[in-house]
Amino acid sequence: MIFSFLSKKRKIVIDTSVFINPDIRDQFGKTPEDAVNEFLKIIKNRKNFEFYMPTSVYKELMHFLDSKRLSRDFYYYIRTKSPDKHRILCPAIFFYELVEEMRNRINRGLRVAENAVRSVSQKGLDETIKDLRKKYREALREGIIDSKEDVDLIFLSLELKASLVTGDQGLISWADKLGIEWLIPYKFKDFLLSSI
Repeated sequence: MIFSFLSKKRKIVIDTSVFINPDIRDQFGKTPEDAVNEFLKIIKNRKNFEFYMPTSVYKELMHFLDSKRLSRDFYYYIRTKSPDKHRILCPAIFFYELVEEMRNRINRGLRVAENAVRSVSQKGLDETIKDLRKKYREALREGIIDSKEDVDLIFLSLELKASLVTGDQGLISWADKLGIEWLIPYKFKDFLLSSI
């Protein structure tokens, strides 16, 4: 019984932010390729983990990487798997809260647009558009799951009963709502190095 517990591998689902977001990536390397390759060097000796990345997230990551500089070990150590969207059960509260959150954000976006229209005469058109874009993005996108990649990360973590590592605050917030364990992204390298 003890042996089976100790031999069970911990599953971790990885977001692109680990390798792309400079605040997180720098713990592994200065460029996305360097970060991925350093990550791979570390996990080669970590036999108690399985690492996963949804197919949509893998495709997203490949937009940022020079695949010629990527170690071939990537395809061995990081499993690419889409969540089984037809079988995953998700609590209705998830959709209820998501719809409520989107309604509130749409209303905030409308207020941002109204304020922008009112400020055109003072700021000028170009400055107003620049300000509108920034504030509208903050109102509608920050702190929410807002892409199919985000949904895939959440659902794959649920399906595998895996820990999620991401720097996306929206993903972290929704992982909390669904009881998904998440790892502190800025301490991810320390976490890996401390678990032999």
